[in-house]
Amino acid sequence: MFEKLMNIDRRIVFTLVALVVIIPMLAPFSIPLTVAEPTQNLYDYIDALPPGSTIMISFDYGPSSFVEPEPMAEAVMKHCFDKEVNVIGITLEIQAVPLADKVMQRVAVEKGAVYGEDYVLLGYRPGDTFVILGMGAEIASVFDSDYLEKPITEIPMLQNITNYDQISLLLVLAAGSTVEDWITYGHTKFDLQIAAGVTGVIVSQMYPYLQTKQLIGLMPGFRGAAEYEKLIDAFGSGTKGINTASLVHLLVIGLVVIGNIAFFVQRRREE
Repeated sequence: MFEKLMNIDRRIVFTLVALVVIIPMLAPFSIPLTVAEPTQNLYDYIDALPPGSTIMISFDYGPSSFVEPEPMAEAVMKHCFDKEVNVIGITLEIQAVPLADKVMQRVAVEKGAVYGEDYVLLGYRPGDTFVILGMGAEIASVFDSDYLEKPITEIPMLQNITNYDQISLLLVLAAGSTVEDWITYGHTKFDLQIAAGVTGVIVSQMYPYLQTKQLIGLMPGFRGAAEYEKLIDAFGSGTKGINTASLVHLLVIGLVVIGNIAFFVQRRREE
């Protein structure tokens, strides 16, 4: 038996991995999950906003990395619409415009939000730094129309919004370095309150900004999305993602343990 374990067919391993990836997608369930303080802080901040407040979400990711930040966007927007908090969407990455449009429309349909009254997507403008600084002075100087080329003067929810003074929070959903750009030029110069949701590979470089209070909250990868979904009691892609990742990790650990046991038992018998 131990010799067979030492020479297990790789196709069996691939099949096991496929099963633990597919099963959580088809059979919804939730693994025990404790909400971390950075995610809780973001939730509490938005939950305390009065109805009619406005937050801005910067969708700074692309097609190759959307699987982690998109569930965060869904969870936060559901929370905002439930609280009657308006959402402005922008992006510093041109390839994110259709991704942002898709997720905003999907959540809006689910929650009955109206474009132009409850949310709006301004889209993309080139020049990261100039976009951030320009909106700090006047949003209309950078975005004179939304992504559909409708003048912002004709969009009801933007009538009383001039610059960051009317934005209660900027949430950066990023797969790159744009969080640092927003902190450097948005928070430092204009005292814009910033939170972030980032992919797992860059989450470690965000924690210093939490310690210095330059970020009021942080959602780390699938876990952050799943934590926020737990807080709003809405099962979604974040929970599915963390379930899949956890089961795959458990499978890999189990195979490593079994392989090592088989190796040492087999070697002891040979000796």
